[in-house]
Amino acid sequence: MDIALELCDTYVFDYLYSLVLPAGPVPYNLKDGVANSTMMSPRAASPWRYEPASKFISFQPTDYAYMSSWTRDNVYRQTCSLFWITWIAGAAIYFVASSLSYQFVFDKTTFKHPKFLKNQIRMEIAQATSSMPGIAVLTTPFFLFEVLGYSKLYDALEDQPFAYYNWLQFPLFLLFTDFCIYFIHRGLHHPLIYRSLHKPHHKWIMPTPYASVAFHPVDGFMQSLPYHVFPFIFPLQKFAYLALFLFVQIWTVFIHDGEYVANSPIINGAACHTMHHLYFNYNYGQYTTLWDRLGGSYRKPNEELFRRETKMGQKEWEKQVAEMEKVVKEVEGEDDRSYGTEEDLKLSFKKKN
Repeated sequence: MDIALELCDTYVFDYLYSLVLPAGPVPYNLKDGVANSTMMSPRAASPWRYEPASKFISFQPTDYAYMSSWTRDNVYRQTCSLFWITWIAGAAIYFVASSLSYQFVFDKTTFKHPKFLKNQIRMEIAQATSSMPGIAVLTTPFFLFEVLGYSKLYDALEDQPFAYYNWLQFPLFLLFTDFCIYFIHRGLHHPLIYRSLHKPHHKWIMPTPYASVAFHPVDGFMQSLPYHVFPFIFPLQKFAYLALFLFVQIWTVFIHDGEYVANSPIINGAACHTMHHLYFNYNYGQYTTLWDRLGGSYRKPNEELFRRETKMGQKEWEKQVAEMEKVVKEVEGEDDRSYGTEEDLKLSFKKKN
């Protein structure tokens, strides 16, 4: 995250901090005791010295970097900057990835599903955007400790702990985070905490890509925790870290896009995750079905989901609804979602068939 911070400091934050928290008057260079000799430059007067975050890429600071009382190494400034980066970058990735998926991938026939909510997309976006600041607050300390040098992130490829680790770090990251998220996600379904934390995300029985971050902020943070813990336990190359961070965000959108491409016994794709949203107590994994299989919570997606003619057919929908309503009663009690009137649902079936 120090690379992202350096980039944002150079092009945004240096200027803003110099305006909001300007440095004190620049002292003079004294020559032979004469006080009115030459004024020191802001660079020379500042106690902070520039060191690039990476040897592969750097962003040379302008004079604004030396013109704030909160220099770049000020921990309060770093905390504020990282919070804004986390919030704004997360929101940008969410809206870009979700919108592209919605436009080019998401099956719009889902709108006619009897369990698609009134104004669902608007509610998904509202839930996501309201949660983002809270998630950013909880995430910022991890990024701060990374910037302060407490993690095992490394820059140079030759700093890998052993041969081929630069390649092995990718499957290691996926296995570790998939393992941890499985147990965190399954724990969030415990009756003692499900209603207060995880139920907001299960409001969406038939999710759209915009549901990918539509969580309670504590729920969203808990499920992202393994990503932030990983570089404090295992070495991770800085650019690999940024790439994986981006991949995680995009994957989360993909498993909510309703396009059931991955009919795989290994990959936990959109079809597997749809089973989770429909029937609650299955397929807790993030990337693979491994931990669900070992934990006895794997449910193979219905074969009908992979055939265009049956995927959104009345028979499949009726089967889904019948089982889903039983599960909702067991897990939540009364279903407080607003799906529309019975007439609306009948009409949607007629139009489809």
